[in-house]
Amino acid sequence: MAAEDLVERRSIDVVPDDERHGTAFSQFTLWLGANLQITAVVTGALAVVFGGDVVWSLVGLVLGNLLGGAVMALHSAQGPKLGLPQMIQSRAQFGVKGAVVPLLLVILMYVGFFASGSVLAGQATAELTHTNDTTGIVLFAAVTAVMAAVGYRVIHTLGRVASVICALAFVYLGIRLLDRVDLSALLSDAHFDLPMFLLAVSLSASWQLAFGPYVADYSRYLPRTTSAKATFWWTLSGSALGSQWSMTFGVLVAASAGDAFLADQVGYVVGLGGTGLIASSLYFVIALGKLTINVLNTYGGFMSMVTSISGFRGQRVLGQRGRAAYIAVIMVAGTAVALLGKDSFLTSFKDFLLFLLTFFTPWSAINLVDYYLISRERYDIPALFDPRGRYGAWRWDALVVYGVGVLAQLPFLATHFYTGPLVEPLGGADVSWIVGLVVPAVLYWALARRNRPVPGGGARTERGVSPTATEAPAP
Repeated sequence: MAAEDLVERRSIDVVPDDERHGTAFSQFTLWLGANLQITAVVTGALAVVFGGDVVWSLVGLVLGNLLGGAVMALHSAQGPKLGLPQMIQSRAQFGVKGAVVPLLLVILMYVGFFASGSVLAGQATAELTHTNDTTGIVLFAAVTAVMAAVGYRVIHTLGRVASVICALAFVYLGIRLLDRVDLSALLSDAHFDLPMFLLAVSLSASWQLAFGPYVADYSRYLPRTTSAKATFWWTLSGSALGSQWSMTFGVLVAASAGDAFLADQVGYVVGLGGTGLIASSLYFVIALGKLTINVLNTYGGFMSMVTSISGFRGQRVLGQRGRAAYIAVIMVAGTAVALLGKDSFLTSFKDFLLFLLTFFTPWSAINLVDYYLISRERYDIPALFDPRGRYGAWRWDALVVYGVGVLAQLPFLATHFYTGPLVEPLGGADVSWIVGLVVPAVLYWALARRNRPVPGGGARTERGVSPTATEAPAP
């Protein structure tokens, strides 16, 4: 493949049919590789660190990965159909300019995930390069930015490589861990505690839901004829399997190692595997796993920034210099946050995950209800780029529903810096993410149903479109 074919030319514009390639299986390898990594290990460990037992933590994590992963995979299935980045589709719900409201929060998410990933990957990079953590974070961030700038093809190649190498490493680490721990003792100490169980569900669900705002970015080059079911199932299986595998390892490590793991997550995991060449290999695996997910975060942040600004500037195509500039902004911001927060990582990361869930469950609910139930998988593509077009500049009904969805969660939210008034009556359980899915989904459906398509494929009202050559073809 020529170098010019490797470097991506598309940004937020529609991918033409003659540039589509790949199969739905590519979603499995990408999301498996993206989830077999140290931050997912830490996420699973948090369920035990904050008071859960092994058995019910594992059950809760499985449930959260499946529920959140299903929502995330429904977003992925939109990619081949529309050939568009995920957040461009938000313009159909919020308006061409109104979509900037959730987009700004999405950008903050990418910066936060870039930072949290860089903290752990920076430790591994520092060990490999024999430097300090600060230098490791900066070096890791620079490599991430370069790969994100190359784009789609290199991202999927990285996912395929990481899925194999990281899977082999986790098999090896799992064997080493089971040699050290008394698994039967850990599993026998089961005591169901509803708040801790729901914390485990929320941790894994938020992990999966946070992929929602960019998951279709990595399926949009698939041929239009790609089965939506295949895209859904390969995405869900790769993401749920990878994350549950990592989180299970994290639960067992946290339950057996205690303070030794909390003091140095990367160092403990590597030490579990061995010393010398084996240790260096494991540091490389940790850096590779984090590189995969951080490239996704950087690329997604770049897409979201372009989407936000283009809604006001009317820009559809972006040159290589502009692309590099946007990616540099994400890199600098994420690196700065990583350097500032590297000494209080565990507590900050747990609160960050749960806080993110507050803002992205309402967006997911609105987007999925609109795409699958209201618009029936059809959008007027040119109108997504025209603030004077069918979807308008600002759609205040959707923005109000989004705001209500966020506010409705606050009484049920439990984080280090804020706890809602209904958390204590529920025994300390955090059920805010369930409220954040259900409330905006019902409200948006109720407001938008009057504009649902006429049965039989006839003309629609202002909210919908008539079947024309400009919309995404029906299934």
